[in-house]
Amino acid sequence: MAASPPIPARRSPVWRPFLWGAIPVILLIPAVAMQFTAGVDWTATDFLFAAVLLGGAAALFELAAWKIRDRIGRLVLAALLLGAVLLIWADGAVGVF
Repeated sequence: MAASPPIPARRSPVWRPFLWGAIPVILLIPAVAMQFTAGVDWTATDFLFAAVLLGGAAALFELAAWKIRDRIGRLVLAALLLGAVLLIWADGAVGVF
């Protein structure tokens, strides 16, 4: 009886650490800016809103990236999610919409 071939290990996508690592970096920017200027005045609620918004967009990208295999499709998805995040962020910042 022949041995079955080994199951190849799943590789983690190259973009995954950059995607999830960008969230704390983005949240650190206003935290550091608050130490140097009075123009940035975020509360804990602001940080929570930003974390949920960025984490939700990253999770949506992860879920959709399982189904979308081509590079162009993933870039379009990333652009749409980035546009939605920026639109929501701008509305939260100044309340224009």
